Parts: sequence; C-alpha cells; structure tokens
Amino acid sequence: MRKTRNILFIMFDQLRWDYLSCYGHPHLKTPNIDRLAQKGVRFDRAYIQSPLCGPSRMSTYTGRYVHSHGASWNQVPLKVGERTMGDYLRDNGMGCWLVGKTHMEADAEGMRRLGLEPDSVIGARVAECGFDIYERDDGMRPEGPDGLYDPGGALKYNEYLREKGYDGDNPWHDYANSGIDDGGNVLSGWFLKNSDEPANIAEQDSETPYLTRRGMEFIEAQGDQPWCCHLSYIKPHWPYIVPAPYHDMYGPEDFLPAVRSQEEFDNAHPVFKGFMMAPVGRAFSRDDIRDKVLKAYMGLIKQCDDQMGVLFDWLKKTGRMDDTMIVVTSDHGDFLGDHWLGEKTFFQDASTRVPLIIYDPSAEADATRGTVCDELVECIDLLPTFLQAAGGDVAAVDHILEGKSLMPVLHGTQEGPLRDHVICEYDYSASPLAGKLGLDPAEARMFMVANKDWKLIHFEGGFRPMLFDLKNDPGELVDLGESEQLQPVIDELYDKLFAWARRPSQRTTMSRSQFIGARGKGSAKGVLIGIVDEGDVPSPISANYVGRKARDRRETMKQAGE
Repeated sequence: MRKTRNILFIMFDQLRWDYLSCYGHPHLKTPNIDRLAQKGVRFDRAYIQSPLCGPSRMSTYTGRYVHSHGASWNQVPLKVGERTMGDYLRDNGMGCWLVGKTHMEADAEGMRRLGLEPDSVIGARVAECGFDIYERDDGMRPEGPDGLYDPGGALKYNEYLREKGYDGDNPWHDYANSGIDDGGNVLSGWFLKNSDEPANIAEQDSETPYLTRRGMEFIEAQGDQPWCCHLSYIKPHWPYIVPAPYHDMYGPEDFLPAVRSQEEFDNAHPVFKGFMMAPVGRAFSRDDIRDKVLKAYMGLIKQCDDQMGVLFDWLKKTGRMDDTMIVVTSDHGDFLGDHWLGEKTFFQDASTRVPLIIYDPSAEADATRGTVCDELVECIDLLPTFLQAAGGDVAAVDHILEGKSLMPVLHGTQEGPLRDHVICEYDYSASPLAGKLGLDPAEARMFMVANKDWKLIHFEGGFRPMLFDLKNDPGELVDLGESEQLQPVIDELYDKLFAWARRPSQRTTMSRSQFIGARGKGSAKGVLIGIVDEGDVPSPISANYVGRKARDRRETMKQAGE
C-alpha cells in the first residue's frame, strides 16, 4: 500500500503565486509544477505570515505566528527554546535535513547563556533552525564597505564553481549572478540595468540546477530511514539575472501589465506612500527597468520548473514518488512594479499570497488528486501537516503549533471551513521609512487580517487603516479605509484581529488538554482553600488533619511571654 514515509519540502524564494501556469499565467508555462498539481491538491488561497524572507520562514519552520516566535525581521534571531520542524519530526522517528536556504539567524546570546556549544549536536540544531545540515546555502554573498552580508553564504557553492574553473574570490557574484561584456568587464546582477544580460555561467552550473543535484544526492544517500528534506531554492529571488537560454525566452508580449493606477499613487496612505517612494519602488515604477527584470524573473521561474522536471522524473525512476509527500511553495511573492512597489514588504496578494501544492502518495489521498482547494490556508499549517504525516499527535501540541493540519483536506475528510480569516504581520522598525515617519520601534508595525471578501491593514503609530474589497476590486487598487459606510466591515475585521492578539500564544509549557484535565479536581496534596469543616471534603482528603495528637505548648508559651 502506498504510504507517506518521507517528505520533500520544496520552497522557492520570492516566487509569485500567479506566475505559474497552473495558477493562470497565460504566457509562462510551468508543465512540471503543473504535473505535480494534477497528482495532488493545489491550494488557491495560501497566505504567508510576514512579507519578508526571515520572519516568513521562521513562521513556517515553527508553525507559529511572528507575534509568537519573535523573529520579526531579517537578522532578528529566532530565540532559543522555540521548537521547530526538526524537533517535532525527529521525536516521531523522521530525520529532518536542510539543502539550501533558511535565512535563520541563531540566538548566539541565548545559546551562550544556556551553555549550548555550537559544535554540539543540540547546539548545531538550535543554531540551524532545528535542521540537520546537508548543505546550507542562503544564496547571498554580497560584499560592501562593512564587509560580507553573510560570511557563511554560498561557501560550498563557491568551492564548486572554482573546481569548475570559475576563478576569483567570489564566483557567486562574478559568474552566477553577473553578465560580462566584450572587454571582460563584469556586469553585476545587482544593477537592474543588467537584468536582461545572460549570466556568465554554464546553465548546469548555476544555482538552481546545483541545488537540485544536491537534493538528489541527499535523497539517494538516505536508504530506508524516514526523512524530511527541506530543499530550499534561492531563486527567483534577486539578483535578477539568469543564464542562457533562459535570459531571452520572454519579451514584452509575454509580460502582464503592472497592476497600478495613478489614483492609487496620488491618494496613497502615508505608510503605503513611503514604501512606494523607496528606491526599489521608484525603480520598478519605470517600465524600462520592469521589462528588464521580468525577462530575468520569468526565465528564472522557467529554469526552476525545468529542474522540477529533472527532480520529479528522478523520483519516479527511483521509486520515491510512491512513498514521498512533495510540497511546493514559496516564502513570499514579488510586487514587480504592481502598486508602484518592488520587493515584497506590503500586504497585497502579489506579496502575501503564495503557491502551495501538496502531493500525498498515500491511497487515502486518491479522492482529491488534481483538485483545487479554495480554503483559507496559512503557511503555519505545513508543520502540523508534516507532523501528522509522520504519525505524530497534532492535538498533543496544539498549545504550541498555531496552524492546522491540511491532512483532512488532502484526504477529503475536512468538515466545514478550515478558518474564516488569515493573519499577516510586518515589523518595519529597522527600515529607513520608520525613521522618516518618526516612529518608535514599537509603532513601526502593521498587521493584515483578511477573509475571502475583505482585507484590512492596521497600522500602529496612530495611522488610519486601509481596506480592500477583494470581491469587487481583486486588484486591490481602491483603498476604502476611510469609508464611513463600511465601518461595520472594518469593525468586524478588527474584532478578529483583536481576538487573535489576545490568544494565549506564549503559554507553551502546558497543553490545552492538561488545563482541561485539571478542572474540577480537588486538591489531593493537602491544600484546602475555603473548607469550613472536615466533613466538607471526602475523608481521605482531610485524613492528615483529623485525629492527630500534639504536645500542648500553650502554658509554656504563656510563661515565656511573662
């Protein structure tokens, strides 16, 4: 019988949900990811918990909202004590390994305080987001006047490139992420004007095929031991540049028009306007730059899909398709000029809605193969899903995990809606915009609460909310946050946000069932509060206090007092 014994958890970086053909892109064909969707379930309303790499991933790896785990921005450490995917899966007999990116920052101070040595097994796992490491590659080795952004970035990949003849101190930049002119000058991929250049590297040596091979090497080495492999790709995240033949597969006739309007720009909420006016927003507002980037971005996605074809064919050939759950998703999207924005740090669907496809090989999932799920799903749902697939008891840890297992959806047994709203949050207190707006770090935060019809964005710092009518304005172009007529809708969404903020998310050391089990139990350890007479409690409870004898000390005490 087909059964899930392993999990292949594939995450792309900065992949928009609507840039796959199975999600409706009319020109960018992704037949291999589409093929997986035909074998599994495609989730049409999957949302991340923060529109930035680090906090989004920490929510996925912990199964908890950013508000709970606290790693609210890139380089904010995930505090020691947060349980992660590896902790849950290893407790249920499944190894949990990383091939690729996490963007996790270790809590070095917390580890020092608790005496956790980074080179110990426990210390290494705590320092690596709970994963055992096959190869960590966050795909980032930029360098500036202050040094390297990530001293550990792309180290093994750079070694590989040097062995292949790509010389220099940083071939990750000079070859994999740059072009070259006829004079041998490096055309850096950091400059958007070079995005339409072919990367100066053989396609098979670029980052996406390299990580695919590393993932297959890991799987091949596992034998019969159950495993979870987090194959975490770096692309289509910037630098936006891709090797031939992918660099010129797409042109203006293939590009979707930018979703934006002049009225949206002119009447923008002050915080929203601040993001629009950031350098990346101004750059992507230029059609000439957007066109260059889209050529590379779409080419990068096409390369990713081709590599999924290599991977899935190999899994079928080796028999792993019969015992491996496969998940394909992204950590966030990319505005690509929509709403006058670049990057991902706001709350429209271009950023917060992600592709999510789950293939479950087990026979129980046969009834849902090739279906589309319209339920509101959050990325924190993946960890409880994996835990259930590994045979774990999700209910036993529902005081820690804040997501919901998707296994009932996969098996066609889900009764009623999964949830009636989703939450996303963003802490921009370390950004230049917070300084320009004169905000204290406690004020530079915003929250999104959305259902299928409405999306509310709340800002700390005294700003009014934003509101979008998703049913009649799916492009999210008209901000209705000042509408008096829609105040009941705003109030209803605020009620949901406030209820979410009041949840007992930090009460993680005792389970819900333990609290329920403690109700109504009389003390059997001698603590009797409010008991008037020994007859008010069962005799075993009061036995240690009834019929006891002691020496009378009253006269002695009286004499001592005189």
